[in-house]
Amino acid sequence: MTANEVALSGELAAMEALRYTPAGIPLLGFKLLHRSQQTEAGLKRQLECEMNGVAMAEVAVAMSRMKPGQAVRVKGFLNRKNRMSAQLMFHATEAQAIEE
Repeated sequence: MTANEVALSGELAAMEALRYTPAGIPLLGFKLLHRSQQTEAGLKRQLECEMNGVAMAEVAVAMSRMKPGQAVRVKGFLNRKNRMSAQLMFHATEAQAIEE
């Protein structure tokens, strides 16, 4: 199994300050708030969820220029927060602002 792809649009609910790993790689933590209407089992549902995420390298630098509350489209993958945790973290590999 190799499929692990996530694409979400939403608003940047929170962003940490840009920081750097010991190897000098830019790192940015963020929280994405997603709201939408989806169809499940033939019924329409209102969805709202928050996803904790992290961006590295050029994606982190690009996201650091965005503002909380800004609409964005983010693509990436899911992984555990760390090897000792079962909590999921969204790792962003692409991010772009959505002009409304």
